[in-house]
Parts: sequence; C-alpha cells; structure tokens
Amino acid sequence: MKAQILKLANEFTPEIILIRRALHANPELSFKEFQTAKLIEEVLNGWGIPTIRIADTGVTAVINGSGKGKYVVLRADIDALPISEETGKPYKSKNQGVMHACGHDVHTASLLGVAKMLNILRHQFNGTVRLLFQPGEEVLPGGAKKILETGLLNNPKPDYILAQHVYPELPAGEVGFRSGAYMASADEIYLEIRGVGGHGAMPHTLIDPVLIASHVVIALQQVISRRLPADIPAVLSFGKFDAPGATNVIPPIVRLEGTFRIVDETWRKIAHQEFEKTVVGLTTAMGGTASCRIVSGYPALYNNPDLTRIVHTAATQYLGAEKIRDLPARMTAEDFAYYAQIIPSVFYRLGTGGQSSEYPVHHPQFDVDEEALTTGMGLMTHLTVSLLR
Repeated sequence: MKAQILKLANEFTPEIILIRRALHANPELSFKEFQTAKLIEEVLNGWGIPTIRIADTGVTAVINGSGKGKYVVLRADIDALPISEETGKPYKSKNQGVMHACGHDVHTASLLGVAKMLNILRHQFNGTVRLLFQPGEEVLPGGAKKILETGLLNNPKPDYILAQHVYPELPAGEVGFRSGAYMASADEIYLEIRGVGGHGAMPHTLIDPVLIASHVVIALQQVISRRLPADIPAVLSFGKFDAPGATNVIPPIVRLEGTFRIVDETWRKIAHQEFEKTVVGLTTAMGGTASCRIVSGYPALYNNPDLTRIVHTAATQYLGAEKIRDLPARMTAEDFAYYAQIIPSVFYRLGTGGQSSEYPVHHPQFDVDEEALTTGMGLMTHLTVSLLR
C-alpha cells in the first residue's frame, strides 16, 4: 500500500500543483469562497466523486471503502486573507487585496489529491472517508463552528478527524506533530476607560483616562504573571491604544483592543473574570469608569494523545524517522479546535520551506516549495488508510 501511495502521489503532483496555482491566483475572503467552492466541486465531480455544498461556501464529499469500518474526516480550510500579494509569481493573486498567505490553497489542493488517491484505492480498505473543505477559518465565529452547527458530523459521529497546515519553518518533505495541548485559544478584548478630559497643562483638574489606561495595561500583565499558573502558557497583548487627544489635550475616553491566548480552557474562564475585576476595580480607584468586553474566539486546540501516537507511527513508516519532527506549543489559534473538542483529532504541520519559501505565513511575499504537495497528499492518504485498515 505504501508503494502504491508513493507512486500515485508522485504521478498526481503536476496536476495538483496546477490546481494549487489556480486556487492561489483566485483567492477569496472568509465566507465568500463561492468560486473556490465551485472549482472544488468541478474537480471532484470530474473524478466521479459526488459533492454536497454546506455552510454556503463549504464543500463535502464521501468516499466509501469496500465494507463497514471506521469513519474518518479529513479537513482543509479554503479561505484567504485581506493581504496584497507581493510575490511577483506568475500565479500571484488576481484579486487585489486578497491573498492565500496562510497556505489554505495548499491544504485544499492537497486534500483534492488525497481524494483522487482514496477513490482509486477504495476497494483496498473498509470504512468511510469524509472530505471536508471548510470555509472561513480566518475570522470569527469560524467556519468549523458553522459546519458543526449544520449537524453534518453528528450522525454518525466520526471516529477521527485529521488536518494539516503549512509550516515554512520546516523544509518540504518533513512534517511535525505535537501530542496534547498544541495551540492556544484566541479571545478579543475591548476596553473603554472614561475620565474627564481637558487641558494637558492642568491635569489636577481632570481625571486622566490615558494615565488610567496605562496603569490598566500593566496591571493586566500582572494577572498573567501572578494570577495564572506559571506552567500554563498564556499571552495578553494590546495592539490598539486609542487616545484621541493632542499634545496639550487629554481626551475624555481611551479605548484599547487586544488579544488573549491560553492553552487551558479552565484558566481561560478564570482569566476573563480576573481581567474584568482588574479593569473595573483599578479604574474606579483612580476616579474613572470602565467597561470590559471580552469576545470569546476559538478554543485551545488539543491533539488526542492516543491518535497522535498512532498517526506519528504511521507517518514514520511512510516518511522515515528523519522526516518527523516534534513541535513546540504555539500561541496562534485555529478553529479546528472546535472539532477537537468532540472528536479524537490530530492537527499536524506540513513542511513547506525551501528556496521558494523565505517568508512566514501572513506575509505579502509568502509562498511554498510546491514539492510539499507530494508529501502532503501522500502522507494524509497513508494516515487515512492506516486508520481505516
């Protein structure tokens, strides 16, 4: 089976590269992926794989093996980012201000390659494979949540779900895994600090919200360092501090916007409570008033340890131990975490580094070494068949 998959992956790579380039040249923003979904449908239907549209711009299809068995879901996200591409490549984005800068074109093309291979191999395994081309990973509430709300994965409930994501930090041909807590939750924090504005030369007659907000930012960092356990990774960052005054004008209101990341769901809730207590309490003590609004985003992503061990072993068999890397936890977020809350899941990394990949994801010059597509579709096919057999 391994030899068959390796042969098919190499044989289909030129076609899958062309599909990836077509996707890359025509990116669409989250929940607006209508042409992307149409392309996916045309490709799958052309290979004799019937499709169903889901969540408006998502596409799903099923490949059945020769008999009853496990039920595995394979997910690829399909949306792009609001970034103007600067790669200068022949297949660069035709849609101004929109770019596949996070590799979702690679995920989609790779899963299409997996679909083609599994459809050929379907008489050699039992069980069911669901292909899930998911919209809207990049923005809240997340396409994964919308997919789950449709009930698609309720009856029957999948035994496993897998996804891969580009990783320019690893060279093409290598992959990375991490068991247990892998990626952080992602919450948005919106603060409004109100005081009494006026002339900057007479601060004693005012209630300075700029000063209060500055103390609030520092105090909230102390929640991270002194309230949360030191062995639980957590990050709080404010990227927007809006004090619309002037050199000699203290404004009456200051607004702040930030992000909170943590890998523990219990302490995530506790932190939310501590943030609000700190903001309101400190502001009140300094004579102002405050509001603290926290928008809960994606949960922390947890890779099932038993399943991770199984797929890690299978990946080693397929690629060789020298191509497998252990990954550190990271504070970025992924809506795949919603699936992982209810289905045994593994979210792993596909190395895409090389001469064509010098920049990180979300960069206007991001690109990948397309040899990664051979590894991506071959490995996911091998992992799927291993689970089903």
